[in-house]
Amino acid sequence: MRRRSILGLASAALLPSMLARPALTRAAAPFPSRPVTMVVPFPPGGATDVAARTLAEKMAPLLGQPVIIDNKPGAQTAIGADAVARAEPDGHTMLMASGTTMTLNPLLPEKLSYRAEDLAPVALVTTLPFGIVVRKGLAHDVASFVALAKSRNGQLNYGSNGPTSFNNIAAITVMEGLGIRMQEISYRGDAQQLTDLMAGTLDVIVVGGSSALAALRADRGTIIGWTGEKERLAVTPDVPNFSELGPNMVCQTHFGLLVPARTPRAAVLRLNEAALKGMQAPELRDRLLKEGQYVADGSPDDYAAYLRRDADRWRDLVARLAKA
Repeated sequence: MRRRSILGLASAALLPSMLARPALTRAAAPFPSRPVTMVVPFPPGGATDVAARTLAEKMAPLLGQPVIIDNKPGAQTAIGADAVARAEPDGHTMLMASGTTMTLNPLLPEKLSYRAEDLAPVALVTTLPFGIVVRKGLAHDVASFVALAKSRNGQLNYGSNGPTSFNNIAAITVMEGLGIRMQEISYRGDAQQLTDLMAGTLDVIVVGGSSALAALRADRGTIIGWTGEKERLAVTPDVPNFSELGPNMVCQTHFGLLVPARTPRAAVLRLNEAALKGMQAPELRDRLLKEGQYVADGSPDDYAAYLRRDADRWRDLVARLAKA
């Protein structure tokens, strides 16, 4: 009886540690332990989607797991962002966000389905300026464009994706820097703007690299300048940045990777390492440079600091535009 009692007590003492073993094993499992999903809040086939798929291909062997693209477009990227914000915070779901996702949406008065703090920065992937594209024959450089705009007394029109879109913010930044006025016409995206510019019904478009370069390559528009802050884009070495005329005419959007808040730091750093190494692949860098993007790098903290600076810079202008 006594021997059975002792054995029973010993078994009871071991039970908690036996029950704890599976949890300890799960915690110690290497990351990633299954395929990683990269949510892209844009439709398939666009420049962002192509870049995301190429980066995913480069990250997969570095992570030892497939990286699967999941397109969730809509609501100015909010649908995709919300899906990632609500995902399990274990590093297996990440978001390819844009400047709209992480800078502009959180500054708008409308209630979002996600908050910026619901997502943790992993890596800044690229930054991209906007090209000021003038309809073919209207102007050939900044000086002639300014002279034309002033002679038309604000009657030139330009396309944007809405008053609080990044390309409208870029247009306003340039107009204020150059001391000119134009009339804004809102569109649902770059494609129709490009069509109207080529058809001659729109004077100016302010669009990201691939759209601006499409007008140039079709010989239907002239890029008079970019809103970048760094060196001139290699794809258009003769086209200046407006920052060469003044520091207040810089306006860039970006793409970056984020994961749900509370994702373990080790997983965030692992994804950061894979993303930065993947971005060094020559074919990916070449593709992005040809689309008018600057390849970025840096730690998760660097990306977080970038987002804070971006929000601080545009907060007042976005509030002003939202009230207009």
